[in-house]
Formats: sequence, C-alpha cells, structure tokens
Amino acid sequence: QVQLVESGGGLVQTGDSLRLSCAAAGHTFSSYTMGWFRQAPGKEREFVAAINWSGGSTGHADSVKGRFTISRDNAKNTVYLQMNSLKPEDTAVYYCAAEPRGSSWYFPPRDYDYWGQGTQVTVSS
Repeated sequence: QVQLVESGGGLVQTGDSLRLSCAAAGHTFSSYTMGWFRQAPGKEREFVAAINWSGGSTGHADSVKGRFTISRDNAKNTVYLQMNSLKPEDTAVYYCAAEPRGSSWYFPPRDYDYWGQGTQVTVSS
C-alpha cells in the first residue's frame, strides 16, 4: 500500500515556474514507477510525465517537453515535477500516481494502482 500526497500547486502568471512534490508513505516507493497526470475542467485526465524506479528512464508528454522535468529522490520517498515557462493551458489539477512495476517509465493510466488527491495549478495570462 502506498499513500501519495501532492503539494506545491498554486496561482502563478504566464512564464513563471512551480515545483510540485509528491510524498509517498510506504516502504516500497523506491521500486515503483511514478507518474504525473493532470486534468483540466471539462477534459479527460492526461499524462504529463513518468519516471522509472531508479530515475534512469523518464518520459514527458509532447506538450510539456523542454518545460517540465520529472525527478525523484528515493531517500526522501518523493517525486518532483519542475514546471518552467508555464502557460495558461497548463492550468489543471495535477495528480501523482504509483505503478508497482518499476522497470519502465511507460504504463497506461489504468495500470497505476495508487493516486494522490491532486493539487491545483492555475496559470493566469
């Protein structure tokens, strides 16, 4: 069992930066693939980024490549999403999720077993 708590969201202006954190409770965090997803009002949840257990393999959605970076600190049981050059279209609730098969960064959203409660990111124009 893994419990996930996101933090770091807020209201920012276009071009600003934010760093989201996802703290995990559970001794198996270091073996999990971790992902960030987001959901804007009226839209489906979409993939943002993911990272395998070691941090050696990552993937980012095309819409955020070059602006967002996922990373993890297994000693702190935490995964991060550094978001730079934010745009109004990045406005959404951001969720972190955990998938027990940690070998790859890629798993479809339905494969993730554990989800956090989400943190709101709002980017004003």
